[in-house]
Formats: sequence, structure tokens, C-alpha cells
Amino acid sequence: MKILLLEDDALLGECARVGLAQREFSVDWVTEMASARRMLQGHDYACMLLDLGLPDGDGLGFLKELRDADNTIPVIIITARYEVEERIKGLEYGADDYLTKPYSLDELAARLRAVLRRRDGRASNILISGNIRMDPLTMTTQMDGRDIELSPMEFRLLRAFLQQPGKIQTRESLLQALCGDDMEEVASNLLDVHIHHLRKKLGSERIKTVRGLGYMLLQED
Repeated sequence: MKILLLEDDALLGECARVGLAQREFSVDWVTEMASARRMLQGHDYACMLLDLGLPDGDGLGFLKELRDADNTIPVIIITARYEVEERIKGLEYGADDYLTKPYSLDELAARLRAVLRRRDGRASNILISGNIRMDPLTMTTQMDGRDIELSPMEFRLLRAFLQQPGKIQTRESLLQALCGDDMEEVASNLLDVHIHHLRKKLGSERIKTVRGLGYMLLQED
């Protein structure tokens, strides 16, 4: 499956290119919008991964340019920008998903597959477990129909749980969901802190500790 990656950071670009190749994606990587324009003219890509801060302009402007030209290629924005206004603007300009850095390569591959399934009309983006409902596109979460305010770290952690409700997840997999592939550089208690915060918002019994194995999101209260 052919993917176009527009990312000007050399390390992130190479990691994404190699990592996605290991996950059965073929990636053409460019660092400037001018190069991306040429590649889009000569190739039929299944999806584009778009950074926002680029050396020859802003990625949001490039996305708007594509949509104004009726280019319907699925686009996943990948950026370090966390502001809600930026996410909203990206979605309004026509992005199909929004992933913040640092990210897990497994999550990136999963989001690519999800976007391609939606393009083919085969799946919903909404994650649901019992009375919890999350929309990763708008980064909104409800419990019993009421909005829950989550920090970016809490959102990533709960999303990882909702992707596999009722299944044990190891500390390593949850740390990767929180911190991407830089998880070895974070404090050892980071996961415990955010598990504690989530329990305060979801209920102390909703996330179960499975001693010696990890954690599990219970599907019902």
C-alpha cells in the first residue's frame, strides 16, 4: 500500500519510513511541499501523512490547497501542535485524522488502516466500551453522555484501553501508547500517575490492575 509522507524532520521521517515498511506499507518520503506536489501528480497514493511545520510553508495551507483542487486523498496530520484550535482547523480543512507527536509506530499503522477502511466505507472511527464513548478525530470523550476533560496523555492512555477493552495490556504497551518510541527516556512512574488520574475520572474500579501482567479496562461498570 503506497503512502506519501511529508515530514521535514530527518530522524522522524526515516523512522516512519522504515517502521511503516515493516508493517506492510510502502512509503515515499519528502521534506517539502514542492516535492509533495510533484509526487502527487505522478503517483496514486492511498494516503498522505502530513506534518504542519514545513520549510516552505504551513501544512494546513497545503491541505487546503489540495481540497480546493478537489484532491480527495486521505490525509492524516502528524504534528507536535496540541492546541484544540489547530485540530479543529485541520479537520475543517479536510484532514481525515490527527496524530500528535510523539507517536507509536503501531498506532500510526493502525490509524492508517482505519482511515483506509473508512474510505472504503467499512468501519466507524468511534471507540466504545460500555458507557464510555471516544471520537479520536475530534479528541472528545463522553461517559454516560457527559463530556470528560482529558489531558493529551490521559487521552492517549484511554484510547489504548478502548482499542482493546477487556484485554490485559502490559506496562510496556501502555507506555508506548503514551510516549511513542521514546518510552525508555521517561520517568518510571509516568504510567502509574496517568492510570491514577484516569481512575479518578472513570471510577476507581474501571481500570483493573492485573498483578505481574499489566492493566485491563473493564467493559462494564
